[in-house]
Amino acid sequence: MATLLPVMLERAGILVIAAFLLSRLKTFRQIIHQEYGRKEKVVLIIVFGIFGIISNYTGIVIEHGKVSHAFGQGHLSVESAIANTRIMGVGIAGLLGGPVVGIGAGLLASIHRLSLGGYTDIACSLSTMIAGIIMGFIGRRFNVRGKYAALEAVAAGVLMEMLQMGIILAVAKPFEEAVALVRLIAVPMISINGFGTFIFILIIQTILLEEERTRAVQTHKALQIAQETLAHFRKGLNMQSCKEAAEIILKHTAADAVAITDREKVLAHAGVASDHHIPLESMSTKLTERVLLHGKIMVARTAKEIQCNHEGCPLQAAIVLPLFVREQVAGTLKLYFTSASQLSAVEQELAEGLSKLFSNQLELAEAELQRKLLKDAEIKALQAQVHPHFFFNAINTITCLVRTDADKARELLVQLAAFFRSNLQGAGKMLIPLEKELEHVKAYLAIEQARFPGWYHVHFDIDPLLHTAMVPPFTLQPLVENAVHHAFTQQFTKNPFIVVRARVKNGKFIMETEDNGKGISKEQVQSLGNVAVDSAEGTGTALWNIRKRIEEIYGHSAVFRIENRKTGGTKVAISIPLEEIWGGEYAKGICSG
Repeated sequence: MATLLPVMLERAGILVIAAFLLSRLKTFRQIIHQEYGRKEKVVLIIVFGIFGIISNYTGIVIEHGKVSHAFGQGHLSVESAIANTRIMGVGIAGLLGGPVVGIGAGLLASIHRLSLGGYTDIACSLSTMIAGIIMGFIGRRFNVRGKYAALEAVAAGVLMEMLQMGIILAVAKPFEEAVALVRLIAVPMISINGFGTFIFILIIQTILLEEERTRAVQTHKALQIAQETLAHFRKGLNMQSCKEAAEIILKHTAADAVAITDREKVLAHAGVASDHHIPLESMSTKLTERVLLHGKIMVARTAKEIQCNHEGCPLQAAIVLPLFVREQVAGTLKLYFTSASQLSAVEQELAEGLSKLFSNQLELAEAELQRKLLKDAEIKALQAQVHPHFFFNAINTITCLVRTDADKARELLVQLAAFFRSNLQGAGKMLIPLEKELEHVKAYLAIEQARFPGWYHVHFDIDPLLHTAMVPPFTLQPLVENAVHHAFTQQFTKNPFIVVRARVKNGKFIMETEDNGKGISKEQVQSLGNVAVDSAEGTGTALWNIRKRIEEIYGHSAVFRIENRKTGGTKVAISIPLEEIWGGEYAKGICSG
């Protein structure tokens, strides 16, 4: 027994080395991840069957209860038996591949063992076949990633060896030789096969851990790239956004060059070969055209496969990935390498992950753009509308003045033209200078005050530095119109006024309208601007429209507020961070000034 143990350990070491080499194969790794079909199962049956055959040939011959010699011949004598690690290979096959692989590998190994002869040939063949079947069914529930997977595998392997010893005692003849054999080989074979199984499972778990760490690093890198490129891809596929994104990807990957295209031309190329892969020119490679046509990832490992039309191009390998928007190929992401050896499986998986992330980003950018266009269309439709009563009242007023005050009529026609011009210009832009918005307000007031001269007074309190501030159109004019129509009644005669302000306070750009009219109820204060209300005096759509536009443009950094004045009347204020109106440094200058 003492002589047999180190020799068996040596033989098991040969199989463990073979197992380590096997673990480098892609098919074997797929089996570990339970990603296999019929072809992979056949491969595993053959591989582990060969393991069993190798175990037979590397076994130790036992004759008359003593270690005789290493088995190196083609057949055993009738007085001989063989101690080996055959059960270990068959058992692991069943654990990893399930019943089909376990039975297949067991069948190959058992047939070969039967062909070698010896008085234990039937017993060993039978135990090998039974071990393959049992371990295969155990393998259905075996999880190699489990915390105690190695110990479970060892326990199963030990039981199979013990089963083999039992079968040898039950089947092998003469019985006295079988007893002597089991007494000699039981402990070494059970312990060595258990130890070998333990090492084999540890190798597999190390592979899994290594891959999980690699995936974790890849995921972190992919998310970092996605985070840094998000702001650029949200702008869609254009030359500037793609240039910034390509440089970020180049910095974080092993690629020698990164290119991004739309369906017709190169939008950006960063890195090697920038001299002839020039943005805004047509595609330089046939490979990209095929990806755009078929919408599938394509890998090239030679310059010939890339098919660059520039002679002497240093790019020797590439992975080209489609970018999808609404399930249609909108462009490609290309990672180029100057050597095919650089295009590893890790880089390929990272590129595929980035392709999916970027496609999602472009999809979101498209959805956001469509949402904004829809909202913009709704807003512009409202902006372009002119209340028919205002239009007809203005025309009637001008008609009356034509006979009594031609100059005043002419002035009102100019103001009416200015009002319409402001409506049209505002409907076509998201932001306009504050002075243009004030011109719109003044044109409106000129016409209204011509109809009701002296009814109310309007005062403008505008900081001269703010005339060029960019503001959303149709913000002040609807607020003033609301004050004119709803703040005052004919019975209200105590010096009615409206104040229009634009100022800077506490780092905020503030636009306000304030009146000393009748005010509004608390219920209306809470609802106006938040929803359209059903009222005999109006729907509140203008205030809701303003609030929604402010939110769309500035998000939650801007504030739209309606409140009653303590002395009577209403104040409506729009507060926007100053840096949203001007750049940061200029905003600081305004504040300090």
